[in-house]
Amino acid sequence: MALHPRAGQPAQPEQLVNLEKLEQAYYGEVPDPSDPRQQVSFGTSGHRGSSLRRTFNEAHILAITQAICEYRAQAGTTGPLFIGKDTHALSAPAQRSALEVLAANGIQVRMDQADGYTPTPVISHAILTTNQGRTSGLADGIVITPSHNPPEDGGFKYNPPHGGPADTEVTKAIETRANALLATKLHGVKRVPYDQALKAASTTRHDFVGHYLADLANVVDLERIKAAKLRLGVDPLGGAAVAYWRPLAERYGLDLHIVNESVDPTFRFMTLDWDGKIRMDCSSPHAMASLIKLKDRFDLAFGNDTDTDRHGIVTPGGGLMNPNHYLAAAISYLFTHRPGWNAGAGIGKTVVSSSMIDRVANDLQRRMVEVPVGFKWFVAGLRDGSLGFGGEESAGAAFLRRDGTTWVTDKD
Repeated sequence: MALHPRAGQPAQPEQLVNLEKLEQAYYGEVPDPSDPRQQVSFGTSGHRGSSLRRTFNEAHILAITQAICEYRAQAGTTGPLFIGKDTHALSAPAQRSALEVLAANGIQVRMDQADGYTPTPVISHAILTTNQGRTSGLADGIVITPSHNPPEDGGFKYNPPHGGPADTEVTKAIETRANALLATKLHGVKRVPYDQALKAASTTRHDFVGHYLADLANVVDLERIKAAKLRLGVDPLGGAAVAYWRPLAERYGLDLHIVNESVDPTFRFMTLDWDGKIRMDCSSPHAMASLIKLKDRFDLAFGNDTDTDRHGIVTPGGGLMNPNHYLAAAISYLFTHRPGWNAGAGIGKTVVSSSMIDRVANDLQRRMVEVPVGFKWFVAGLRDGSLGFGGEESAGAAFLRRDGTTWVTDKD
């Protein structure tokens, strides 16, 4: 496909999304439930769309959230529901709508203590640590993000008590019920005003940042990273990780420099992707052009997509690394430096990932598990320890704690 002439260059003012128009459309436009394009549709990463196309509007979120409330009641999920949002313009309005429905249904909601942004893996971590040792009162979660998609987009995901993306059976049930609610003009949706939802006894604040960072040394050898005295650079690309990198560096004594701490839902600081669109794709050399220009300032630099479930790695010599290359390198290192892992733990990769990973698995004499596209296929293996590592071609992965137990079941 042809490369846009401005790929890798800053966006022009006329390319920026009109935030006021976007929010007005979220509340004012009503989707047509008879139009399949405007119905709730769960793909591999939840429901996505834009208020400007009547595919991500308040009606969608009210219907989906009510459907989730009903589904979790049927499934016997009675514990807290952790909710997080990223920095896309539609994420905050969607969280407000969801909270109104969750409170009306009496769900025990846990939201960020500062009403800040919460990465996808942090929600997974909160669910799993809450559920550890429990057989009842299990937690689940909602993540409001369209991932690396353009600024005008919104996304809404449900993570059941296993902490990872909901499987097809669950999303189909939620999707079907949500569309039925849309078809009846939201008859059956319970809702209270936002101020009442915030003040409800069932809505409480949670220290996502503190809990996640305090546990991080149990999965990554941060003392070794500190001892290596690497100069590290990070660009959160204006996403949900923006509140996490600085306290991480301070807690663990890392020489880490955040090159851009801006949060702007127009993402005006981004360079354009290959097709001339603003897209926070940390695997794209065009979207990552600003960090690549700084490659010689750091021993190693990182970029995250907007919900921090994908990452790009920039090196002085090679620029932006191919995701398959560093996934293969990570697998080789982890399976030779994690004595606490089960000797039978396998390696998971998606069917479109590089065969280089197969060769690494063969050298390690580890079982290779190849799955369709979608991180949900790794959830069971990461939960029971039969997979030590699960990675996607799109630069997302998760692996076990240093002692061989589950860390998260979503990409981190």
